Formats: sequence, structure tokens, C-alpha cells
Amino acid sequence: MTTTGPRVQRSRKPAVAAAPDARIEKAGVFPPPNRDPHAKWGRRGWVKVIDGLDPETHHQDILRITAGYEFPWDYQRSLEFALFRTYCVPSISALLARTGEFEKRPQKRYDDTALLMAELVEHGYDAERGRESLRNINRMHGKYSIDNDDMLYVLSTFVYDPLDWIDRYGWRRLHPNERLASFHFYRQVGIRMGIKDIPSSFQEFHRFKLDYERKHFGYSDDNRAIGTYTVELMKSWYPAIVGPAVEKVVYSLIDERMRQAFGFPDGSARMRAVSEGALRARSAFVRLLPKRRVSLSAGNATNRTYPGYPLGYRPGDLGVEH
Repeated sequence: MTTTGPRVQRSRKPAVAAAPDARIEKAGVFPPPNRDPHAKWGRRGWVKVIDGLDPETHHQDILRITAGYEFPWDYQRSLEFALFRTYCVPSISALLARTGEFEKRPQKRYDDTALLMAELVEHGYDAERGRESLRNINRMHGKYSIDNDDMLYVLSTFVYDPLDWIDRYGWRRLHPNERLASFHFYRQVGIRMGIKDIPSSFQEFHRFKLDYERKHFGYSDDNRAIGTYTVELMKSWYPAIVGPAVEKVVYSLIDERMRQAFGFPDGSARMRAVSEGALRARSAFVRLLPKRRVSLSAGNATNRTYPGYPLGYRPGDLGVEH
């Protein structure tokens, strides 16, 4: 597959304004994450904490519990696939191809994104490290003219793709407050990034995501190139002997719309059954473990660029060379 369909003409309205203070909506200020107030509660102790928190005013607390204590491994894997999904959009993959980051430094590009987002979840977007992370994100994005809808779509994948992943493979079902907290958290992050026209409800933003994918997913050579670099990166995290198996697992876990947009071969139904069976077996084991008392949201086992992060590093150390 080497040709692309007709391009859809869209406005190239920049998502990040030159003056970051010129924003049409003022973001709210919320309290910092809390420590475990009920350390003696059992495996579902964090669910009891979440049940008592308002998902609008305490969304930072709730998301930190979800991503750092309850589902750290699942949350990291789901964000990997969320970013992977955004490369199905020709305008997004074309920009990434022009930067050359995926071709030259794919591991660093991945680590920068994953660790900056982890800083926001672990410390909060209005904490010192959170504000420093957002300044870094806005600086990197400010170098390019990025369509607002493209930025809005990427933001939506951070909200909904982890929810979908945990629904399928997590060790428990998500509490309704966790779903709403994900939306409110990333809506506030988007406001601080200068993204415009962020929907005001969970359902409306989800509809935007689905409509955007129907309109803009489609094959391009840039999609295939960025997708291939990403698959090769994922293979590099494991011993070379299992590389071909990792590739087959990735192909089996992406949906048909993604496969067509990347021009990847069909995934094996048998491999998908094996992969999903392994993920659910892992969740069954995790369900038997005691409640986690140390947050893992700021760590990332696949980080290769910043050894020992966050010890000895600041969020300002992350990002492309400048």
C-alpha cells in the first residue's frame, strides 16, 4: 500500500498561542495529592478512598491513585498504545516525520513524553514539578504550527484509551469516579496547554474522539514509517530473540482501523487470544496481591534515556535538544 486517499482540507489554527497567558478559560486550582488515609484497609482499600472523593474537585487525587497505586503497569502500557493510536492520523504522523525525532531518537522521544505526563500525574499540574513539565511541553509544541483538533484528539486518547485498556485487562473494574477524574484531569491539562474548545462533559469529549477517528484515520506513508519506528522501539525493550513475537503481539492487539491506517499485516486471531489470555492471567495474579502503598506513576521500566529518573533530574531536563 503506497498511496494515500484525498486529503481533507482543514484549518491550520495553531493550538498553542505565542503568548501562553492569552487563554480564553482560566484553569482551576485543586489540592495536591493526598497520602493513603487508610493504610490498614485491604486490597480494595483504594476503591473506598476513591468512592469518597469528588471526581471534579479531587480528580488529581483519584487519577494518581488509579495510575500510581492501582494500575501502574496497565496505565503505562495503555498510554503507549494511546500514543501509537495517534500516529494513524496523517497530519500528526507527517509532523512527527518532519521533526526526525522518531527516526533518529525514538527511545528519547518516547521517554520524554512518558515521563513528562507521569510528572503531571504524580505531582499535579499546579505543583512546582507539574508547572515545569507543562512549560516544557508547551515549549516543544510551540515550535510547530499544530492544528487545534489534532492536539485535542491526542488529549482525548489520554483520557479514554487507559479506561478502555483497564476495562479489558485490569484486575478490577474502574469506579465511575475514576472515569470522570480522568476526563477532568486532562481537561485541566489541556487548558494549561492552550488547547481550545475542549468539550465540557465526559460524553461530549468521547463523541469528539470517535468522530475524529472516523474522519481522519487513513493510510499514509508517514503513518507507516512512524508506526514501524514505534514497533521497532517496542521490540528493543526485550531480548532480540523474542523480537518477532513482540511484533506479532502488537499487530494482534491493534484494531482493524489502526491496521489499515498503518498498512500493517493482519494480526493473528490465535496470537490475539494468547496475548489477551496472558494479560488477563496477569490481572488475576495482581488481584491476589496486597494493596500497593507506594506510587509507581513517576517510574517507567522502559525508560532508557534518563537512568534512575526522577532522582537527579528535573522535568526541564526532558525534551528535544534546545
